[in-house]
Amino acid sequence: MDTVAKKQLKETACKVRMGIVESVYSAKSGHPGGSLSAADIMTYLYFNVMNVDPAEPAKEDRDRFVLSKGHISPCLYAVLAHKGFFPVEELKTFRKVESRLQGHPSMRYTPGVDMSSGSLGQGISTAVGMALGAKLSKSDVRVYTMLGDGEIGEGQVWEAAMYASAKKLDNLVAIIDNNNLQIDGTVEEVNSPYPIPEKFEAFGWNVIEIDAHNFDEIEDAFNKAAEFKGKPTAIVAKSVKGKGVSFMENQCSWHGTAPNTEQYEQAMSELKAALAEIEAEG
Repeated sequence: MDTVAKKQLKETACKVRMGIVESVYSAKSGHPGGSLSAADIMTYLYFNVMNVDPAEPAKEDRDRFVLSKGHISPCLYAVLAHKGFFPVEELKTFRKVESRLQGHPSMRYTPGVDMSSGSLGQGISTAVGMALGAKLSKSDVRVYTMLGDGEIGEGQVWEAAMYASAKKLDNLVAIIDNNNLQIDGTVEEVNSPYPIPEKFEAFGWNVIEIDAHNFDEIEDAFNKAAEFKGKPTAIVAKSVKGKGVSFMENQCSWHGTAPNTEQYEQAMSELKAALAEIEAEG
């Protein structure tokens, strides 16, 4: 990836993180930890991979994205806002009465949302159905879904994984946000999903392992997924929960906690400093 492109992605991802913090602070509730860990991949996906158009969010030939871990809606909303689906200022209405930006994504209200989600384990099944539909229609549409590493403890995930492999859905990419933390501890402490890559391989998937915060690795993974034929692809992305905000990083307590005013100001100060540093890069 060239330097200019990487700089632009870093800037956008930093602004997305600011949008996440702004949303959760404004609502006084939400899930910042997993939203922050997913920000780099979500930014790359919407700005460098997916065929989507904010001016025509329902166009038939668009690529589809299903946020299976629907509680990290602040990340999806921030990405959609910076992509131009709705004003960035609207992020401050997160979880408010009559807002289009509710706690979990709703395809009924929010431009750019392809599937309502929130019940863990169900999103990937919908994505499999979308990918199968595209295959049957002989469409070039590609389908992407993001799951949490805690979420893959749900049995429905593996039913969907088995079916996707059986139908050779090579137009489907599942991203597993492997930040190793869920609401009440590490995933090993709660219900270990490890080893994740080997499990998806056993279910017949092409598997790629990456650092979720390295844009070169992210780019390489999505390029390889697009080229691979005959199997769906799982990108196992090792990430840092709360990435970009020092006091939130690797702390399960920030899974579903909103910052108070002092914490909000510190978080925004850190992110603004990071953005200034990126902008100063050659």
